[in-house]
Amino acid sequence: MAKLALIRVRGRVNVKRPVKDTLGMLRLHKINHLVIIDETPAYTGMIQKVKDYITWGEITAETLAKLIEKRGRLSGNRRVTEEYVQEKLGMSIKEFAEKVITGEMKLSDLPGLKPVFRMHPPRGGFKSKKRTFKEGGALGYRGEAINELIERML
Repeated sequence: MAKLALIRVRGRVNVKRPVKDTLGMLRLHKINHLVIIDETPAYTGMIQKVKDYITWGEITAETLAKLIEKRGRLSGNRRVTEEYVQEKLGMSIKEFAEKVITGEMKLSDLPGLKPVFRMHPPRGGFKSKKRTFKEGGALGYRGEAINELIERML
């Protein structure tokens, strides 16, 4: 089962109630927030409902490791350090990211890790927030290209 990275691209103005509720269930409350989810039928239906407000794709283990290291936060807005992961799980951040991608572990297995990553706007910006990725914009399914976007947002 693949892990998907979802990033909210569009804002809160004029969002219909069902879409707003679904974005809330996905924990995408603000622009540039990122969450990691499993690719299940339930999540796939939620993604289809909010596809005009988010971009998503399959995340790799290397990108997830960088994401946890640079943007991962613990309660109290503390950074996730290599020492913290070593102390709590007995492994490095890279090993933890590999196990999360393969499905052996979940992000919630790291105690205190917040489920939402607050990202910077992408360097170079989005070409358009109103067009799909296939049309040269920011919205919709990206596949492996989501990793390149995440790198620009770190």
